Amino acid sequence: MIVVTGATGNVGRPLTRALAEAGEQVTAVSRHATAVPEGVRHIAADLTEPAGLGAALDGAKAMFLLLSGDLHAPGARPADVIGAAAASGVRRVVLLSSQGVATRPSGTTRIAVRAVEDALRDSGLEWAVLRPGGFASNALWWAESVRTRGVVAAPFGDVGLPVIDPADIAEVAKACLLEDRHTGGVYELTGPETISPRQQTAALAAALGTPVRFDELTREEAKAAMVQTLPPELADDTLDIIGAPSPAEVRVSPDVERVLDRAPRPFADWAARNVAAFR
Repeated sequence: MIVVTGATGNVGRPLTRALAEAGEQVTAVSRHATAVPEGVRHIAADLTEPAGLGAALDGAKAMFLLLSGDLHAPGARPADVIGAAAASGVRRVVLLSSQGVATRPSGTTRIAVRAVEDALRDSGLEWAVLRPGGFASNALWWAESVRTRGVVAAPFGDVGLPVIDPADIAEVAKACLLEDRHTGGVYELTGPETISPRQQTAALAAALGTPVRFDELTREEAKAAMVQTLPPELADDTLDIIGAPSPAEVRVSPDVERVLDRAPRPFADWAARNVAAFR
C-alpha cells in the first residue's frame, strides 16, 4: 500500500489517480474529507501531528511526502513525519522538495526544507527527492481575473522560467515510488522551455479561443496582492525568483525525460487541459 499526502493538491490528486490506475492500493491523506478514485482509501489527518498518522501508515510500503505550508511554521517538526513512517514499517519515502534548496539555499524556507531532505537521507529508509521549479498551475492565480475581465495581471511580463506541469511531477513521483532504480535519486524537475507571463497569457488565450489582455504590475503592486495569502518574506522570495532568476533557475533540466522517457509537457498542454478554470 502507498500513502499519498497532500492528496487533494495539484500533484497529489493526479498521483493518487495514477497509482490507483496502475493497480496499487492507495491511501490518500488530506486534512479534510474529499472525493477519491474508486478503490482508494481516504483518511483525514494533519501532518503537523505525526502521532495521529498511525491509521494512514499502517501496512504502507511507501509514502509520498508533500510539505504543506503548516509544516514550515515556527515550531513545526516535519522530520517527525519521516520518523513516524519509519516506525510504522514504511520502506520508501519520496519527498516533494523545491528547486530553491539548491539555487537559493540561504532562504529560511529553503533551510527548513533542506533539513527535511537531510533527515530523510539519514532515516535508513529508501528515498528519492523531487525538486521542481515553478508550477504551471500557478497560472490559476489569474483564473478569476481572466473569467471576469479577460485580463492577466502579473509582474515581470517578459521574464521566462521553465515552469513544470504538476501532472509531470506526479508521474515522476509514481516512478520513484514503484521503481527501485530511482532510490537515492535527486531530480530537478522543469518544463521543456522557458515561458514568460506574457507568453503564458497568449497560451491561455489560444486555449480559450478568445483574447486575453496582459497587464504588467510593478513589483510593489504584485507584492501587495501576494501578501493577502502569503507571508511577506515568502512573497519577496517568490518575486526575487520570478523577477531575477539565476542561470540555474532558467535551465531546462533533463530529469523528467530521464525518468519518464519522454519530454515534459509544455505550458500550452496544461492550459488546454485546465481551460475550464478560466471560462
